[in-house]
Amino acid sequence: MKLRRNIWLIALLLLSFILASPVWGQVPNLPTTPNREGNAQLTADNTPSGVHELTASDVEAFLDGIVPLQLEREDIAGATIAVVKDGNILFARGYGYADVEKKKPVSPEETLFRPGSVSKLFTWTAVMQLVEQGKLDLDRDVNDYLDFKIPYAFGKPITLKNLLTHTPGFEEQIKDLFTTGSESPNLGQYLKTHIPARIYPPGTTPAYSNYGTTLAGHIVERVSGRPFNEYVEENIFKPLGMTHSTFVQPLPVALAPNMSNGYQLASDEPKPFEVVIPFPAGSLSSTATDMARFIIAHLQDGQLGDARILRPETARLMHSSLFALDPAANAMAYGFYEESRNRHRIIGHAGDTVYFHSDLHLITGAGVGFFVSYNSAGKGQISPRTILWEAFLDRYFPYTPSSAPTLDSAKEDAKAVSGTYIISRRSETSFLKAAGLIGEATVSAAEDGTIEVSAFSEPTGKPKRWQEVAPMTFRDVNGQETLIFRRDRNGSMEMILPFPFFTFQRVGLWENKRLLLPVVGISLLIMLLTLLLSPVAWLVRRHYGHKLELTPMERRLRISVWIVFALDLFFVAALTGLVVYASTHIEFLSDRGNTWFHLAQVIGVLGAIGTLVVLYNAIHAWMSKRSRIWGKLQATILALACLGFLWFAFAGNLLHFSSNY
Repeated sequence: MKLRRNIWLIALLLLSFILASPVWGQVPNLPTTPNREGNAQLTADNTPSGVHELTASDVEAFLDGIVPLQLEREDIAGATIAVVKDGNILFARGYGYADVEKKKPVSPEETLFRPGSVSKLFTWTAVMQLVEQGKLDLDRDVNDYLDFKIPYAFGKPITLKNLLTHTPGFEEQIKDLFTTGSESPNLGQYLKTHIPARIYPPGTTPAYSNYGTTLAGHIVERVSGRPFNEYVEENIFKPLGMTHSTFVQPLPVALAPNMSNGYQLASDEPKPFEVVIPFPAGSLSSTATDMARFIIAHLQDGQLGDARILRPETARLMHSSLFALDPAANAMAYGFYEESRNRHRIIGHAGDTVYFHSDLHLITGAGVGFFVSYNSAGKGQISPRTILWEAFLDRYFPYTPSSAPTLDSAKEDAKAVSGTYIISRRSETSFLKAAGLIGEATVSAAEDGTIEVSAFSEPTGKPKRWQEVAPMTFRDVNGQETLIFRRDRNGSMEMILPFPFFTFQRVGLWENKRLLLPVVGISLLIMLLTLLLSPVAWLVRRHYGHKLELTPMERRLRISVWIVFALDLFFVAALTGLVVYASTHIEFLSDRGNTWFHLAQVIGVLGAIGTLVVLYNAIHAWMSKRSRIWGKLQATILALACLGFLWFAFAGNLLHFSSNY
C-alpha cells in the first residue's frame, strides 16, 4: 500500500518516520481475525493450484528473477537477503553493490547493512532476558529503574509493557535522531534532555515511539550494570555466533571495511555513515546471515544449536499477542508486531534509516523466516521490500480471499465513518504538529457503499476501494487488508490500521485539513497578490495620472498591511525552506538548527501581532466616510486573510517555541 504524499508532508515527516516500521509501504492483514496461536489451515476453496515448494533452488530462481530488476528499475545500489526454514539458512545472497564506484559486490556473509528499527527486536530480547532472570518486572513503573524521572501524567505510570506495545503515550520527536561524525552518542544524556510530552494515557493509544525503546535500552544498562552495546554483544551476538554485528557507533575498526555505503539513489554519491543517537532503537549494523541466526533462534524458542538466548516459555511469550485495539485487528506482541497475511500468523518488524530500508518476518507456525535490506532509498514510487515479501508469500503460502457479499449496513456505515483523520503518531506540542494536519487522511463514502481513504492507493496510483465485510470493518476490494472503525475512549471515531503501532483519529473543524488547507492557501495567495499587484497598480495610476487620495493615517495603515503580509509570507517560506534543508541534512535537526527555526518563528510572531494592524485597518475603513464599498470590502478581505493564516499557525503550533521537536 502506498501513501500519496504532498511536498510539505515529505519535508516535514521524512525524518519523523525513520527507524520506523513500514508505515507507508505495507499493510499486511487478514480479512478475518488472525489465528494468533498458529497457522490457519487452507482449504481447497481458497488455495490456488500450482503451489511452489519452498526449496533453496526454487527460492534462488524466484529471487534472482525479481531483485535485480528492482535494483535497476528503482535505482538502488544493492540488497541483501536471507531465508531460513526449519532451523537452517535455506538461502542467502547479496545483490548489486555495497560500493557502486568500486563495483564492490554485496556479500550476505560479510557486508554490513543498517536494519534500522529491526534493531528494536534485540533491545526487547535483552529486556526479556532480564525479565526471565527476575531483574525486570514488565508491570512496574519504569521510573523505578531510571536515574531520572519521566514526568507524571494521566494518573498512571508508564510500564515496560507500555513501551513494548508503543502505548506509553509519548508524542513524536525527530530532533537528534541522526547525526554524522565520529563521536559516540551519550544515551543517558539524550534521554534526559529529550523527554517527549505525554499526549495519551499509557496503555490506551498506540503511537510508535523511538524514545520508548531507547528508554528500555537504558533500563537494560541500568539493571545489568553494563553499557547497552556490551550487554547485547555478550548475551545475544556471541552466543548466536553473530560475528559481523554491532550496535557500536562509529563502527569498530574490524568491521568498518565491511560496511555498505548508503545511497539515496545508486546513481548519486554515497552518503556518510548515519549515527543513530537513540541507538537501542536503531543503530544495529549486521549481515544477512547474522540476522538469519537471530531469526532461527527466535523460531526455535530462543535456541540456536547449543546456544540459548531465551527460555522456551519466554520466547513463546515474546511472540504472543499483548495489545490490540480490537479483537479482529493485528496486535502488538512483546516488541514484535503481528502482520498476518495469506491466512498465516506472521510477526516481524521493519526498519528504516534515511538510506537503508529493511524487513524481518517470522512465519512462526511454518518455521520460516525472511530478512531483506536495501542500501538505497530508491525512487520511492513503490516499496520494493513490500512487493518482494508479498510475492514471496503468494508463491510459497498462496491464498485467495473469498468474495464477500455487500452488507445491508454498508451505505449507512460508510457515511458514519466518513470524515478526516489524523495519525496518532505525531508531534502535538511543537511546530511539527503542522505535519500531522497536512498528512490527515480523508475517508469518503461512495454510492455503492464502499469507501475510499485518501492516504491509500494502489501501486498504479489509483485510490483503493474498501468494502464492508463485517460491521464497521472494511476490506480492500482487491486485496486482504482491512480497516476497522470504532469509537475511542473519548467517543470519537478512530480508524484501526493493520499496523498495530498507531491509529488514525477523526478530527473536528479546528484541525480539519479539508477546510484548513484551502483557507490558508487562499489567505497566503491574497497576501502574495496584494504585494505583487500593489506596485502594478501604482504604475497604472501613474500612467493615467491618477493619485490615491489617502490621509496620512490611511497611508501608514496601507504600508503596515504590506509589512505584515511580507512578514507572514517570509515566515512560511523560511520555515518551509529550513525543513526541506533539514530533510537532506540530518545533522541540522539538532541544537544547530534551533536558532534558525526560532528566528523564523520570531518573524511569524511579529506577523501574528501585526494582524491587529490589519484588523484595525478594516475597522477604520468601515468607519471612514471617505471609503467606498470596494475599499471596505478589500480591507475586510485582507483582515480575513490574516485570520486564515493565524488559524493554521495556531492549529499547527507553528509559533510554539520549543528546543525539542
